[in-house]
Amino acid sequence: MALSESSRNALLPGFLYAAPATASPFAAAGGVGGRAVAAPSAAGPAVWARAPSEPGRRIEMYTPAFYAACTAGGVASCGLTHMTVTPLDLVKCNMQIDPAKYKSITSGFGVLLKEQGAKGFFRGWVPTLLGYSAQGACKFGFYEFFKKYYSDIAGPEYAAKYKTLIYLAGSASAELIADIALCPMEAVKVRVQTQPGFARGLSDGLPKFVKAEGYAGLYKGIVPLWGRQIPYTMMKFASFETVVEMIYKYAIPAPKSECSKNLQLGVSFAGGYIAGVFCAIVSHPADNLVSFLNNAQGATVGDAVKKIGLVGLFTRGLPLRIVMIGTLTGAQWGIYDAFKVMVGLPTTGGVAPTPAAAKA
Repeated sequence: MALSESSRNALLPGFLYAAPATASPFAAAGGVGGRAVAAPSAAGPAVWARAPSEPGRRIEMYTPAFYAACTAGGVASCGLTHMTVTPLDLVKCNMQIDPAKYKSITSGFGVLLKEQGAKGFFRGWVPTLLGYSAQGACKFGFYEFFKKYYSDIAGPEYAAKYKTLIYLAGSASAELIADIALCPMEAVKVRVQTQPGFARGLSDGLPKFVKAEGYAGLYKGIVPLWGRQIPYTMMKFASFETVVEMIYKYAIPAPKSECSKNLQLGVSFAGGYIAGVFCAIVSHPADNLVSFLNNAQGATVGDAVKKIGLVGLFTRGLPLRIVMIGTLTGAQWGIYDAFKVMVGLPTTGGVAPTPAAAKA
């Protein structure tokens, strides 16, 4: 059955994403942005699809409204989730800075409760919310932009053949920009969370930080932050796309196009959680560096390696971070896809078309 015009417009971009069909819809669709596009082959991935009950499209692909929607979804997915897990982040940062005092997850919570009370668990939530909202806006918005940009540069054949490289390059480019937005708030957050008495929060913490180290000090941790976040985001997007494709291919008997939106959103969360475990592992050494540098005035990367040790960089606080980042990443993909469904966009992830569908 040939796809309708609205379904053809939902493909994202044409040579990377496709939905099963018995006829080649691209011959009459005019391609992406009016450019002729060849029909996907059997090897071409179908990463986006629509449930039968999904409402008609209200947002045109690759328009300012489309990128604005992706940006808004990124704000909701990153800012709210990071703020929610502030207590875990607080314990994790203190375990990295003072492992003698914060020996484990449970003892860390006990120490904080004893010294600061229940209110202390959310210390630093304002810079967390603002910083990660800005980061999420840039991360998801620019990822969609760069993914299409690099796909267009590669052309239909190579973009389909090297789709994972497209995901990796697009996510790395987006995170490079996103961390510039995040870095000042991350610096203040770590100082507030790991130095009791430094400040109550952002309103008094930011002026005190700038007075002590200047505005340039807010970006002292930018290189380690890139070292933490860029590998994290590359893993987050590329592994999510791969995991979700495998779930639909091997674990769910029905095609994605026949799955309900609730089931699709559940797959998004599951795929995001699994991707988050990988993200936590590859980015953890740099996370320890960021915490150390933002806590100690005038410290260098060499000081951090000497104090923590190479093994400590990879292992200190890792179990808690796996739980935190797995939950975060799963929730972020769930919220992001839920927002996209709400505004009429398709959910992320899918399976490649069958050879018969591709050849028909």
